[in-house]
Formats: sequence, structure tokens, C-alpha cells
Amino acid sequence: MTTSSAATAKKRADALRSDIRRHEELYYVYDTPEISDAEFDALMRELSALEAAHPELVTPESPTQRVGGRPADGFDTAEHVVPMLSLENAYSADELREFHARTCRALDLPEDAALTYICELKIDGLSIALTYERGVLVRGVTRGDGERGEVVTSNARVIRSIPLRLKKPAPPVEIRGEVFLPRREFERMNEEREAAEEAPFANPRNAAAGAIRMLDARLVDKRGLRAYTYQIVPREGDHADRESHADALKTLTEWGCPVEPHWAECAGIEAVIAYCDRWHTERKTLAFDIDGVVVKLNDLALREKLGATAKFPRWATAYKFPTEQARTRLVKIDVNVGRTGRVTPFAVLEPVWLSGTTVGMATLHNEQEIARRDIREGDTVIIEKGGEIIPKVIGPVLDEEHAARPKWQMPRQCPFCQSVLAKPDEEVIWRCENVSCPARIRRGLLHFASRRALDIEGLGEAVVDQLVTKGLVRDYADLYHLEADAVAELDRMGKKSAANLIERIEKSKSAGLARVLYGIGIRHVGEGGASALARAFGSMDALKAASQDQLEVVPDVGPVVAASVREFLDQPRNVELLNKLAAAGVNLTAPMTALAIEPQTLAGKTIVLTGTLPTMTREA
Repeated sequence: MTTSSAATAKKRADALRSDIRRHEELYYVYDTPEISDAEFDALMRELSALEAAHPELVTPESPTQRVGGRPADGFDTAEHVVPMLSLENAYSADELREFHARTCRALDLPEDAALTYICELKIDGLSIALTYERGVLVRGVTRGDGERGEVVTSNARVIRSIPLRLKKPAPPVEIRGEVFLPRREFERMNEEREAAEEAPFANPRNAAAGAIRMLDARLVDKRGLRAYTYQIVPREGDHADRESHADALKTLTEWGCPVEPHWAECAGIEAVIAYCDRWHTERKTLAFDIDGVVVKLNDLALREKLGATAKFPRWATAYKFPTEQARTRLVKIDVNVGRTGRVTPFAVLEPVWLSGTTVGMATLHNEQEIARRDIREGDTVIIEKGGEIIPKVIGPVLDEEHAARPKWQMPRQCPFCQSVLAKPDEEVIWRCENVSCPARIRRGLLHFASRRALDIEGLGEAVVDQLVTKGLVRDYADLYHLEADAVAELDRMGKKSAANLIERIEKSKSAGLARVLYGIGIRHVGEGGASALARAFGSMDALKAASQDQLEVVPDVGPVVAASVREFLDQPRNVELLNKLAAAGVNLTAPMTALAIEPQTLAGKTIVLTGTLPTMTREA
């Protein structure tokens, strides 16, 4: 390679990295993309090809290096340079005023002094400390116990809002922030978990905490985590003249770090209270969950003077929004039967207004949870919305009649088909094992027709209920034999609606193997697993012939999923269903990634590097 061609390749690689990082910021930080996903992928492909042709151009901070490598065996721990302290909480305007009064007294100022505070939205996520050396991300550590945390560098690298290299030169520095899951990603993840018969996460914070601790960064990448940064912890060599927290937030923005844009400089505690009141009302307009407001003294010199206790900085507090709860009577505990037979109890309530909606039902999770909380039919119960989304029963309000009410027990027969329910000893979930159960068929059809599966618009709950009740549909394949005249006779359909539905069902035949695999509802197979299987095998016939070992080597498919897929495909009634779908003209093929199931030379091997490198740290 000539000197000129090397220089040209380096110049193009640098330009591509700059463009890609800019588009990552626009998409993952500001939600204002300028190019399509296809155009972004084209830039990544060009950079990957360029680096493959010129390996000497590959750098640790290149966007092509965000995801890679085998899953980690576990996480090391590391000590924080400066402890990551908790914040003392305030729950009312009066407690905010008392925080201000304490601050003034400690600074020998009159209690009506108009100190300047920075107010930031308190994102419901988990804290992370990011270390940059020579402007390059070299370490990510969770908060842990405040003194030590888990080293999750590989997972931090795949969070697209976190820069791998700072935009401007900076001394060695630790930047702290909050990792969170946007609400839309949380809802998508829970849809996938429910489709795979896994328990949904209670709130986005739990989902984010679980994701950041996953051992395979490739799986973390698919979770859709985001991050905002809020603090610079200076290290030796940082001689910046930052005098305020506002200066630090502006510096973070200049470095290309994501900063939540709704922060405000408030002159005096009454302005702080007004900010908190505003966001208590407006928080639902955000794309992510917040549970309060963080209030920090702006002046860094005054912060230094105030110091900290063993647990809390004296110059900050967290105002927590009051959790909205309501009391109502639990009329009845009923059960739902899911498409795979999972039987789940729920509460039927006297309707009550809560967080902007009328709530008439709430989740009860499982039989063990009902017993643990001693919830009984007829109780007055306290309910709240978990993560502002899912109504849940917190527990009963004990009264004199509570003990006299009978304890609830899971029914031993399916309420929809009267089959005997079963519960393996090692599980907490009861199941209806009758594959012809009308409830299972209804739920299965709704999932099969959902947007991320076969995407059959118009096949909603009311239509599905009538199709099953009238015996027109007994499995997914029957959909493709429906006639418009029969559908037109259903309530609220008519000839035009029926024709439209038949047209959408016909269109769904071309959805492809990945969507069919997701739609038919194999236990533990979510949207990502279905896509991986479709890419790896290319056709349903190839998938049927695959051994469990071949299934397990597919990226994103482990032993549990592989065993579930093999079990599903070994059942004659499922094979019969797949054959009926094929005979109806449903496309059961997909483009195949040939390398996915070929033997991999390095699979299962551990490579250990010893010694040192002159230009790279051991961790990098």
C-alpha cells in the first residue's frame, strides 16, 4: 500500500467515524435523526470494510468496536476514585425549604439568602462512572455499594449515547451519569418477554439494571439502553477553571457527552419548588421515567466548604415525587390463561381514578405473591401504577373482617375448558395443558396477528373472540382459509371490513420466517431469538432438521431457548401446524447467514494475553 493510499484511507476512516458519532448523537441523545437506518448502516458497512482492508486503522474507540467478543465469565470490581454517595431525600416543599435553611446555616448566611441551585430531572435508572484517558473511554463501573462497583466496560461501550471518544481534548477524567431504558424500549422488551413466557419487568429501572449486568455485550446492545451524564470528577492534571455545576454541564456537552436538556438554574428555593411542581405535572411528556428532581448547589467553592457526611453530600438533595396511590375494594380474584397455557391471577376492582385513568383491574403476579401479601376477595386494597404504567395491588387495608374472609386459592381446573391445571414442582406457574383451550387459542391468535409478528391489522380481540366462538378458526393456519362472506357475518364487520381483513391476512403470508417463528409462540423465543434462528437456518425445513447443538451455537440462542425450540418441533401437532401454514402459502423462508451454523474454529476457547503493550492498557 502506497503512502498516499494509506493517507487517503485514514482520512476517509476519520471522516466516517466523525459522521457516525454525529448521527449516533442525533438519534440516541436528541431523537432527531437526519438519515434513515439504511443510510446509517451503509456508513457503518463502509467503515467496517475500510478497517478490514486496513487493519492498522482500527482503534478501540471506533464505532465498529462497540460490540464484539465472547460473553464474559463474570464482572470484576473496582474502587471508585471518589465515593459515589447517595442523596438525602425531600418529600415536600417544606422539606426543600428546610434543606435550604440547613445549607444557609452551614455557610453562615441568612436563611432567606437567594442561593443558586441547579435542578435536574431525577431519571429512574442506575448510576455509572465512566473513565476517559486521553479522551478515550477505558472503563465503566456501576455504583455498587458506593465504594466499589462492577466493571461493565464492554456493556457501557454498546450504549450508543455514550461517546467512545470525547469531542475535545480532556485530561484523565471520570464522568458520572445515569443509564436508563426509554419507555418505548421497556414496553417492547416486556412484549418480547411475555411472548417468550418470561415474567415482565416491573419497571424500566429494573430492566436497565438487569441489562447492564448481562454478560454478553451483544445482548446488551439489543436492549436499547440510553445514558445521560451529570458530573465531572476531576483527576490529577485537570486544571479547568470551572466554577459552577452549570459550567460542568456545559463542558460535558462540549465534550459530546449526553446531558439531559431540561436542567435549569434556579435563583432561590422558591424557584426550585416551582421547577419541582412543574415536572411533577409534566413528567408524562418525557420519553423516559423520572421519580423526582435532583437539587444541587451551583457554586463549586461553596460545595467544597459544605462537604459531605458519610452517606450524603450536604450540598444536594433529591426531591421525590409522591407515589400516586388509591384505595378501592377488591371485588374478585380471577385468572387469565395465556397462549402457552400460563394461568395468571388478576384483581377485579371497583373502578377508581389513578394517575389519569380509571383502573378496574390490576396485576397480582402469581399465587405465591397473593399468599405472601395476604390479599383476599372483599378486602379494601391499596393500588398504584408500577412505573406509571401497570396498575398493581400493593396490599390490603386490614380491617376487622379481613381475618374472616377466606384465603384465595388457585383454581385446579381451567375456567375456560375445565381441563385440570398442572404445576411442575420446580415452577411457581400453573398451566392449562389443553392446546385446544379456547383461551389459549384466542391469546395465541392475538399474538400471531400482532404488529411485530404477522402484523394483521384488524384482527383484534372482538373479531378473534367471534372467530373462535363460531368455530371458524382453531389454529393459525385456519386464518388463511377464511372467506370474506363468513367474516362479513361477524358483529360490526360488514362486507368492506371483511374484505379488508382478508386482504391483510393474505398480505401476511409474505412476512417471512422470523415473524412466523415469533408469531407461533415457541416458549422462550422472543423477537430477537426468532430473527437469529431465521438468519441462521434460512428455512423452516432446515430448522426442523437442526440438532440442539446446532441451535445452541447460533448467536442469541442459548441452551434454554435451543431446548424449547427442539421440544416444540418434536411435537407432531406442531409439525402438522407448520405444514398447514406452508400449504396455505405462508412464506417459511428467510435470507440465511451461512456462518451462523458452521463450525467455528475459536468457539469455546479462551485466549489469554500476558505481558504489556506499548500503546494500549491491559483492559483496552
